[in-house]
Amino acid sequence: MKKIFILLAIGMASCLFSCQKGFLDQVPDDRLTIDDVFQRRATTLRYLANVYSYIRSDVDWNSANSPWEGLSDEIDITYNDYPTYSMNLGNWDRNLGDYNYWNHYYRGIRAASYFIDNVGKNPELQPEEMERLKAEARFLRAMYYFMIMRQYGPVVLLPETPLAPDATIEEMSLPRSPFDVCVDYVAAEMDKSLPALPVNGSTTDESNYGRINRGMVLAFKSRMLLYAASALYNGNTDYAGFKNPDGTQLISQVYNAGKWKRASDAAKAVIDLNNYSLYRETDNAGNLKPYESLKNVFLRDWNSEIIMARVVGTMYAIDQNGAPKRVGGWSSWGPTQQAVDAYFTANGRSITDPASNYSETGYSTSGNSYYDAGTYNMYVNREPRFYVAITFNGSKWINTSFGTNGQPITIQMFRNGNSGKDGGRNWSRTGYVVRKMVNPSSTQNPSVTQQRTEVLFRLAEVYLNYAEALNEAEPGNADIVKYLNLIRERAGIPQYGPGAGQIPVPATQDAMREAIRKERRVELAFEYHRYFDTRRWKIAEQTDGGPFYGMDIEATTTEAFSKRVVFETRVFHKKYYLWNIQQSELNKDKNLVGNPGW
Repeated sequence: MKKIFILLAIGMASCLFSCQKGFLDQVPDDRLTIDDVFQRRATTLRYLANVYSYIRSDVDWNSANSPWEGLSDEIDITYNDYPTYSMNLGNWDRNLGDYNYWNHYYRGIRAASYFIDNVGKNPELQPEEMERLKAEARFLRAMYYFMIMRQYGPVVLLPETPLAPDATIEEMSLPRSPFDVCVDYVAAEMDKSLPALPVNGSTTDESNYGRINRGMVLAFKSRMLLYAASALYNGNTDYAGFKNPDGTQLISQVYNAGKWKRASDAAKAVIDLNNYSLYRETDNAGNLKPYESLKNVFLRDWNSEIIMARVVGTMYAIDQNGAPKRVGGWSSWGPTQQAVDAYFTANGRSITDPASNYSETGYSTSGNSYYDAGTYNMYVNREPRFYVAITFNGSKWINTSFGTNGQPITIQMFRNGNSGKDGGRNWSRTGYVVRKMVNPSSTQNPSVTQQRTEVLFRLAEVYLNYAEALNEAEPGNADIVKYLNLIRERAGIPQYGPGAGQIPVPATQDAMREAIRKERRVELAFEYHRYFDTRRWKIAEQTDGGPFYGMDIEATTTEAFSKRVVFETRVFHKKYYLWNIQQSELNKDKNLVGNPGW
């Protein structure tokens, strides 16, 4: 890959140091003092690269890397020795260290603050460059605060100037700020970074791809304000007793409709940059190819829809876990039946709609490019996003090199099928495998992973953020249907409207809210949004607990396989809405209160 931001490239080298003993700990070996670091342009950039390195990956859902998909109602991680398995069953220790990122992001915040405080000492930097580097660090610090907020709720806002190493216990014992105060601070810091940043990344200088720009800042501000306007944080009386030791209320008890207006304005600000467009591929006649567009938006680096991406060394986790056993994959990321059912049919309707033409009886009499003849009718006549995202029994694999004479192989998910449970550890407990984001050119045996960026933010999310916030702030605003339809048009399904072949526009605010949530669930599936969406909407008690369904993986024929069975009964306690803060962190700060229920 050529399109690699130079600071991130340096940051990888810096990370190698930090993984051993930390960048600043290199002083004895390098004979550099911290003042020396900020006297040279190269070492200053290296330090900023270390600040960037705290951006975590969200695409590896295994082991202790990222829990958001494995703990959502979208995915089952096959292996019962991974933490998400026991956590979904309610076995969640309040001092559990798995996936606790509180300290990780605070290290990034302190590194960013130190950079902001010291970069002005560098005599080799021109004023304009210095201001840009400071703005990048300022945004990263704000983003890291938001990353803590989305997981833990209200945070401790640290002083602008980092505390001295010899600070007293009293100086270090800072209370959590109310969530709304945290939101205002982070939003203000993001706004403060904007003037020194370019509107978007350079389209000619590949070394700047991935570097912080205004579009990235505004997009993350949009996401944060959407979360802040949602039910978990906006007048949530369940948290009436959630207070600091001095009695300060940490979650607002009064609903504020103005938060939705603020969120809609923030999303519209990204749209109004006019720097991004939904990624589209067309045939020679100019006709949209929905499947290719939806698949390749994740595979074509820095395409028109990408607002922010993370340069990574490999996407091995996606390709290996998302490939079925027949082609050497692990089949270990299994979509739940609930996630499968969320996809629309080809006519753009939910499967519960009598007009959807959905059927759970019988089998197809013919095949096509997505599935073979004899496929269960549950998977027939579904929308393009379904075929992009789900490997199901009877589906054709996306890499034709595994077939004969260039023909794709058909995946069998029943017990003794080519990707079923029999033999080894790698099989899906739901009878499905996630194929969204898997590169068709990657192979598992031999292991060849096609390198690409990890998409952190794309325009489709902004459109959905805008539609959701606008529906709450200004029900009936024409932009709601407009941007919802832009998503549906690119997806290759009928739009909402009065025309022939269209679907009637949802008539009420509640009906539109449901339509937006359904669209969001499908469009952003398996992109780690669902975990946070169900929590901010306060519906996780309904979506994340109780019986979870898949197909009958113990069956030895397609016919017996094709029925819903419970593969797991999950437990969701109300305290899971906010993550536990470990006791070791609470012990460091006498004014730090834990989250409710823990």
